[in-house]
Amino acid sequence: MARSPDPKADAPSALIERFRAAKARRSVWEAHWQDCYDYALPNGRPFNHAGTPGERRVDRLFDGTAPDAVEQLAASLLSQLTPPWSSWFGFLPGPDLSDAERDRVAPMLDRAAGIVQSHFDRSNFAVEAHQAFLDLVTVGTASLLMEEAAPGEASSLRFTAVPMAEAVLEEGPHGRLDATWRGSALTLAEIGRRFPGAALPPGVRRRGEDDPDARFDVVEAVLPDGIAYRWTVVLDGGSEEAATLADGRFAQSPFVNFRWLKAPGEVYGRSPVMKALPDIKTANKVVELVLKNASIAVTGIWQADDDGVLNPAAIRLVPGTIIPKAVGSAGLTPLANPGRFDVSQLVLDDLRARIRHALLADRLAPLNDARMTATEVLERSAEVGRLLGATYGRLQAELLTPLLLRAVSILRRRGEIPDFTVDGRLVELQYRSPLAQAQGLRDVQATLRWLDTAQRLGGGALETVDAAATARWLGEAFGVPAKLIRAQPVPTPEEAPHG
Repeated sequence: MARSPDPKADAPSALIERFRAAKARRSVWEAHWQDCYDYALPNGRPFNHAGTPGERRVDRLFDGTAPDAVEQLAASLLSQLTPPWSSWFGFLPGPDLSDAERDRVAPMLDRAAGIVQSHFDRSNFAVEAHQAFLDLVTVGTASLLMEEAAPGEASSLRFTAVPMAEAVLEEGPHGRLDATWRGSALTLAEIGRRFPGAALPPGVRRRGEDDPDARFDVVEAVLPDGIAYRWTVVLDGGSEEAATLADGRFAQSPFVNFRWLKAPGEVYGRSPVMKALPDIKTANKVVELVLKNASIAVTGIWQADDDGVLNPAAIRLVPGTIIPKAVGSAGLTPLANPGRFDVSQLVLDDLRARIRHALLADRLAPLNDARMTATEVLERSAEVGRLLGATYGRLQAELLTPLLLRAVSILRRRGEIPDFTVDGRLVELQYRSPLAQAQGLRDVQATLRWLDTAQRLGGGALETVDAAATARWLGEAFGVPAKLIRAQPVPTPEEAPHG
């Protein structure tokens, strides 16, 4: 990060006004998001109030089908896209390199990919990414802050899942969520840790020193500025105390924003929970009514004659109780239940099945039968690729690629990896996650069937097969490290030049 040399940067008041305007445009989503959090992720950060960590937020929740399915889908995304402690990406020589150059740079790129992977593994990426996936599945949009850690820490990368209650996003000219605003309330100590050397107004510093728990509104803005991003942190303390705490420029935005599904004309994404929200609310209400009906069935409804002897207010229905009554009166008699609620279980089973289907819990569930054939495994992988194909394409463009480009930028500047640029021509990204490999299984199956057919035909058919090129292509399709694939074939003794 470099200091911004532009003396005409936006004034703090102008940035705050732009942030408030963007937040006002986001307000139409907040009630919808809050419903999704209440019924599917009750521990999410609420929008209607600040919330207290650890407080009970399940008073409106009676059915746990949706929260369970949300956690399963988020865990599946983490294991299918960025599996922890597993090599889910690699760097390959680009198409503009010659065969000799590919053989020379492939080992270096593999070592660099291993270094980047180790920094991801030693950081808090798995924890924060899982939280971001929970927000993605619940409200359709998530934001992951990727910062450079302090020297001496185990990893050079530090991640923070930004709550959607704090993130305000704007779409850029290319359809990406380029402009990011984050409004948060921080104490004086938190401001000092997050933004070292920040110049605070005297009044703010005085109040913070007098009351260590006092919080101040801070607006962090990352806005596109040509081919880079301008980063500005502003203290939102009113017209007299508005001040710039920090500013700079980044090659890639530290905020990685991504969506599940994008509707035309909308900035924020839509989630599978939004699609299933009517069924989730109905199932929740059915369970609530079942519990009320069960309490009536257990305790019953009673009636009594007002005979001057029986006092209904003093009656306790416990074993061994003797209830007095007047001679000739009916005493305490049960009131018959006017109807039965047995049909509720049929309705509830249907609702729960639709909720699990909408949240992919019934199709991405763990295998129950360990004795699956190879064909069944391939078909299941193909089914996963078909279900998450569109979502995976969007997540690859909005999450995985920006994430890796920023990691490469940080580690290259710190001298951890060689100085190269992932531009798709000299160096390109290769995704090796289970979902990425599942998408290429059909191409691999078609190639293997062609090789088997050519071998059965025999004769001149085998001469059409370039064995070396086929092996290289299969190696790339299976995610084999580039250093194990030789671009130039080793000459045979007959082909070797004689001295």
